[in-house]
Amino acid sequence: MKLRIFNILTLFLIAISTIAQIKAPVAFFVDTKQVGEKQMEIVFNGRIDNGWHVYSTLQSPDGPIQATINLEDSKNVKLIGKLKGVGREIKAFDENFNMEVRYFEHSVRFVQRVQLTADEYILKGYLQFGACNEESCLPPQSIEFNFDGKVETVAKDEQNKDSVEGIADCSAVSVSDSSAIKSNLWTPVFGKLNKSSSVTDNIDGKSSSLLTIFLLGFLGGLVALLTPCVWPIIPMTVSFFLKRSSNKNKAVRDALIYGLSIIIIYMFLAVVVTILFGANQLNALSTNAYVNLFFFLLLVVFGLSFLGLFDLTLPASWTSAVDNKAENTSGLLSIFLMAFTLALVSFSCTGPIVGFLLVEVATTGELLAPSVGMFGFAVALALPFTFFALFPTLLKQAPKSGSWMVLVKIVLGFIELAFALKFLSVADMAYGWNFLSRDIFIAIWIILFAWLALFLFGLVKIPYDHCGKVAISKVRIALGIVLVCFIGYMIPGLWGAPVKAISAFTPPMSTQKWKLYDNEIKATATDYEEGMKLAKEAHKPVLLDFTGLGCVNCRKMEASVWTYPQVRELIENNFVLIELYVDNKQPLPEKLSVSEADGSTTTLRTVGDRWSYLQRYKFGSNAQPFYVLVDNEGNPLNGSYGYDENIDKFIEFLKIGINSYNKKEN
Repeated sequence: MKLRIFNILTLFLIAISTIAQIKAPVAFFVDTKQVGEKQMEIVFNGRIDNGWHVYSTLQSPDGPIQATINLEDSKNVKLIGKLKGVGREIKAFDENFNMEVRYFEHSVRFVQRVQLTADEYILKGYLQFGACNEESCLPPQSIEFNFDGKVETVAKDEQNKDSVEGIADCSAVSVSDSSAIKSNLWTPVFGKLNKSSSVTDNIDGKSSSLLTIFLLGFLGGLVALLTPCVWPIIPMTVSFFLKRSSNKNKAVRDALIYGLSIIIIYMFLAVVVTILFGANQLNALSTNAYVNLFFFLLLVVFGLSFLGLFDLTLPASWTSAVDNKAENTSGLLSIFLMAFTLALVSFSCTGPIVGFLLVEVATTGELLAPSVGMFGFAVALALPFTFFALFPTLLKQAPKSGSWMVLVKIVLGFIELAFALKFLSVADMAYGWNFLSRDIFIAIWIILFAWLALFLFGLVKIPYDHCGKVAISKVRIALGIVLVCFIGYMIPGLWGAPVKAISAFTPPMSTQKWKLYDNEIKATATDYEEGMKLAKEAHKPVLLDFTGLGCVNCRKMEASVWTYPQVRELIENNFVLIELYVDNKQPLPEKLSVSEADGSTTTLRTVGDRWSYLQRYKFGSNAQPFYVLVDNEGNPLNGSYGYDENIDKFIEFLKIGINSYNKKEN
């Protein structure tokens, strides 16, 4: 039995580590281009992560995996010549292979010309390539492609135009042949971005983002400890382990296993969420109207349950069954079942916190976010059981259960109701319903927290406040005063003040109805081609702002950095600002089929889909906020900039772009 449990835990931990360690250092976008009456080119544009390289074509048989193209189930198509690698090819002696090898760094373009032997064709197959860094190599990677259609008539003077011969840089390829994505402004430039030297190199905010998610989960776990469903259980559980065995070391070991079991149970929930949705679906959650409305209603239900309108409990039969199983077993399984019983018994208190945490981190789009957030929650929840087992004498000094735990639930209830509005706001903005403007959002928050402050001062009652007349403690008065100050801070936001502390949750300033403040930087355009045309006419560089209606960090940057006088002056006087909302749900006039990095085909249905594809295709990124400074031809002026609230760094980022543009113009 112990061996079986150990094997299950091992497989579970392997599953978590596998999700975290999957590497995808190379991404390819596949496209076709007709270059003659009956000739086409298959074009593979690759982005290569720093430190990695992709091997070129025609390597020695004893050397590394070379890039090759293979046709499968194609019709009326035959290859012309060999696959060609275009870009800055590096030749170097490799000690591992004991030979000279050829490879590409940062970016690469592979091109294969084909002959069409009939008017209709099917072009299907895959590109195979090898990738290594200084430490390891990936197994052979395959990028599949599948195209079909009819041969288009091409004028003689257009034949062979832009063919592979004579092109020296992989960024010179034209983009999709779709009618709405033809412009040279879509030419991929992520290779140039990787090579650019600026203050913003390697700024992606991912590590700090995951750390923030862990801390958010840890804080949620600490709050869950203070609820009536969890805190009273701690002394009973610790005492049980200490009395269960006369051996102190065994009792401590059992308590440690109990804490580890709690972590595994909650981590399993996070892994299930991750596997069910995956990275792309988790990212899509952030702006899907129905999903956000569901989250809104879910948090409202959780909030009202904390306020005592009803109790959320799992069926008693579940708890009884698990509890009986724990009593009738022994060893590791009994400890694990005891931890599972805790999870079931405490659901009415921990469920709303876990639900809020999973909803909040899942909509960040980070694949590891649910696991990292739930790990923080579980560690905080398991910590006191282990700590008091190690130091049982300190248990007597721990605060006793009492009415203060009810106060914790009530405060949490109001917080969940307030945060529920964030998800309603995202759905409202993404689909253009426009009923929840920024000022109305702030007004509702003021009402909610004013109601909570009045409760803390004992001036109003709520359903959970059923204990009769209770003396108002100093803690309640202090918390009420803090809330009054917070309300006073929010009030100017009703007329357009920045209120930076809550900018991550409120709708953007553009939705503000009442405005006495004029501190907003307005975009010159919200369409890429239109904005680039205006910039060319004005002879100004462009600040591309890939943002999102539901992007928390975008709102933080706009409120904390963009409102700074020097930043605002630099943007308004020196740049054409183009805001591209990647979650804009406005439908396109017609659907577009485009090729993704893995060779699959994606259909662009909305304006947001188009801007998201532009960001991935041209700049090799899909995170927001994402800022790029480009010239009038769409070429980057320096490196990209992600979420970083360092004002001096952002000013330097803008100044480097201005200087680069002026040098090009002169």
